[in-house]
Amino acid sequence: MKNRPGGIGRLAAHDVSRIGYGAMQLARLRDDRPAAVALLRRAFELGVDHVDTAHVYAAGFVNGLVRDALRPADSVVVATKVGMDPDPGGRFPMRPAQRPADLRASVQDNLHSLGVDHLPVVYLRRFDVGARMPLDDSQVVDLDDQLAALVAMRDEGTIGAIGLSAVDLDGLKRAIPAGIAAVQNSYSLLQRDHEDLLHLCLAEGIAWVPFYPLGGASPGLPKVTEEPRVLKTAADLGATPAQVGLAWLLQHSPNVLLIPGTGNAEHLAANVAAGALSQLDMT
Repeated sequence: MKNRPGGIGRLAAHDVSRIGYGAMQLARLRDDRPAAVALLRRAFELGVDHVDTAHVYAAGFVNGLVRDALRPADSVVVATKVGMDPDPGGRFPMRPAQRPADLRASVQDNLHSLGVDHLPVVYLRRFDVGARMPLDDSQVVDLDDQLAALVAMRDEGTIGAIGLSAVDLDGLKRAIPAGIAAVQNSYSLLQRDHEDLLHLCLAEGIAWVPFYPLGGASPGLPKVTEEPRVLKTAADLGATPAQVGLAWLLQHSPNVLLIPGTGNAEHLAANVAAGALSQLDMT
């Protein structure tokens, strides 16, 4: 039987490892493509079968790595996202792309850079919560219009399932009738502003896929790895603080799927091993 780090979770119609891999940090390995592909191959060898990526990451470079690393026998579920497009010459390396036509174009970009004709899961990156990028009037788009575009692509067979990212509770409630497979919001042991969304996802059979699972990725987010309770638990278990932070998320709710990212093989192995920790005492 295949080993799945963290056990078996559910993403849309797929059984997947509850510890997956977030590919965004592979952009740091732009100057060593063989090393980046080897890191992905190592993740698959360790049982990871859920990869989170996007064409917007380094303007297709990261998707190209995923394409090169995958083999048919790997049976890896690749989740992508739309709602932002690359903007290498802009103030930020990406720009909002929220209009229905933008979403359809972004899906095509993901298909092309991944070298596939079907995307199993596509997240719509909204700016309802945690927005750090200004939107001009043309990019303020009603969620219903966006969902209609994604549902149409799902009906066409271009995408398999729809996810949401950076969405608020009202948005999720509005979207559920369209069929939502997963939600990605910032969430960690120390930053639990979206607990109400997590509970709704659990009740509705929707996967909860937190980004910034260890916090500290932007100003104002506390670092889980510096929390005294986490440090004590890690010392007691002979684990790293990062492993404790990841394991807590897995144990907090059964619909949690993790996508920690790294460009380092040792960190990758440590993240995968976090799935073996159990019965954390965080009091």
